[in-house]
Amino acid sequence: MTGTTTTSSSSPASGSGAVLLRTRTRRSTGEALIRVLLAAAATVSVLTTVLIVFSLIRETVSFFGEVPLADYLLGDKWTPLLGGEQQSFGVLPLVWSTLYITFIALAFAVPVGLLSAIYLSEYAPTKVRKTIKPILEVLAGVPTIVFGYFALTFFTPEFLKGFLNLDIASNNQLAAGLICGLLVMPIIASVAEDGMSAVPAALREGAFGLGANRMQVAIRVVFPAALSGVVAGIVLGASRAIGETLVILLAAGNGQLLPNGPVTDPGEPAGSMAAFIAGTAGGDIPTGSLEYETIFAVGFTLFLITLVLNMISIRLVNKYRQVYE
Repeated sequence: MTGTTTTSSSSPASGSGAVLLRTRTRRSTGEALIRVLLAAAATVSVLTTVLIVFSLIRETVSFFGEVPLADYLLGDKWTPLLGGEQQSFGVLPLVWSTLYITFIALAFAVPVGLLSAIYLSEYAPTKVRKTIKPILEVLAGVPTIVFGYFALTFFTPEFLKGFLNLDIASNNQLAAGLICGLLVMPIIASVAEDGMSAVPAALREGAFGLGANRMQVAIRVVFPAALSGVVAGIVLGASRAIGETLVILLAAGNGQLLPNGPVTDPGEPAGSMAAFIAGTAGGDIPTGSLEYETIFAVGFTLFLITLVLNMISIRLVNKYRQVYE
């Protein structure tokens, strides 16, 4: 009886299966590595924020160990760098100046930014939109010190004093607010325009089919549908204006001396909380002194204001968010 020898060879199907298995393994390894890197980046961001807040709280607690909280929150005189009996830590004038300058900025930036967004989204031809929007985004990226020196060397002396003939100081809240508005206007316009452009074309076509004109469609259909994006742009601009430093430091002053309470005249110098921190931190203040701890107390107060503003914005955006399929 003659034996037969059988030789086995790998079939094409089994070979392709092995290649597919190796490909899936490499892909899984790569995806796992990407997840680790993303998680590490998120952890670094969270850890950095926690450390910043911890450093603020540590010095702030030390500050309030010497200064009563009621005097800090309710006092109407801000002279922390004056010694002796003239030293006062009432932060109310500084908070008022910060919100006052922000109000001036938004009074200029919100209408101009929203009108720009409506034009770019509903009226501008495609070529014009592709030209103007990048210019707005570049304007938002200009260093703030450029805006500050523009306010100090040209806007106040040439425009406000010269052209408008206003009787104002060289450093004043009006110039700081208007230039801050010019700074945040592109942010509001860009974010609001993105929200309006995301509104489905079917809503516009339906409104046109019912006989509405372009203005009615923009104001009564597109704008309400994109309200969450509009609110997000406004709040983002407000947060940017509240935290602005160099523009207010150069245009309005550093706010180190407000002995007579809140400054209500926009033509007078004042200074925001961020400007006070920047102006004071650059001086010769001994580390660990009460004046040094004042910087952290003001910084923590500014952090709380910004946090509350962001919480309000998240609530508003979620309330007015429209989801289209």
